[in-house]
Amino acid sequence: MPKRILEGVVVSDKGDKTVVVKVERTFLHPVLKKTVRRSKKYHAHDEANAYKTGDVARIIECAPKSKTKTWEVLPKGGAAQA
Repeated sequence: MPKRILEGVVVSDKGDKTVVVKVERTFLHPVLKKTVRRSKKYHAHDEANAYKTGDVARIIECAPKSKTKTWEVLPKGGAAQA
């Protein structure tokens, strides 16, 4: 099964080697037929501490690194692993 890749905005870089990425998705409401926006925050591993608050980051699924971290950021520059 391929690993999921999501894109979002870094909302926190306070933790060491950790960033919090807010990923927003849009979908059509089944009854109201309106476009609805939903967001979710993911804790991601950032080995180089390269990302700062406000940056756009791409994250990929990985094996759990801690209790909350099951994602890691892809390196800056677009060198995708997948």
